[in-house]
Amino acid sequence: MRSPERTATILPLAVKELRYELGGKRLLNEISFVLQPGPCSVILGANGAGKSLTLRLCDGLIQPSSGSIEWCGPGGAYADRELAMVFQRPVLLRRSVAANVDYALRLRGIPRRQRAARCARVLEATGLADLADNGARRLSVGEQQRLALARAWALRPQVLLLDEPAASLDPGASRALESAIRAIREDGTKIVMTTHDMAQARRMADEVLFLHRGRLLEQTPAEEFFESPASAEASAFLRGELPW
Repeated sequence: MRSPERTATILPLAVKELRYELGGKRLLNEISFVLQPGPCSVILGANGAGKSLTLRLCDGLIQPSSGSIEWCGPGGAYADRELAMVFQRPVLLRRSVAANVDYALRLRGIPRRQRAARCARVLEATGLADLADNGARRLSVGEQQRLALARAWALRPQVLLLDEPAASLDPGASRALESAIRAIREDGTKIVMTTHDMAQARRMADEVLFLHRGRLLEQTPAEEFFESPASAEASAFLRGELPW
């Protein structure tokens, strides 16, 4: 799926002393981290920790109150075209499954013949090929999430941001979604995702960024985080204890 002519990476991503305030309340407090190509980075933390907010800032949907977000790779100047984000509740057009993917490609100026080929490939890879002509909004919740993934994947992003992609899905739908995410990762796309599902985090994460009340307390390899977290707050979180 990766376009052979695009070799300049936008990674690594360097976030430095990032702060976000809203209505006089500080929601993110000077967090700093670096995301490298390759590992699946999972952002964990309790509700209100700042997980979704961090993704939206990295995507450029909102601007920080202070600090910096820099795509440091040689292709960093074109980061806006190399990013894609899938939300917990994706917005789908009142069109067919295939037309939803085609529309995103058409907005990018992809020629019709290439659009058809890309659409067919991503729908096949996400298990939606047999539903290509169905109305997108008539799909199950899990199928809609896979369609949102397919639509994003068709754009061939270097980095895919996923905000609670499996929220409210049953175990079978979650596993199907995870399979699609792995396929996208194997295609060369960097995955950065949030999740409340600890079992899913253990299956998917190569590294964990742990947020607590707007502060980044840990960025560590996933195995190390789950076996011996460095902070008391992370230990309590893994035990399922409430943060207050």
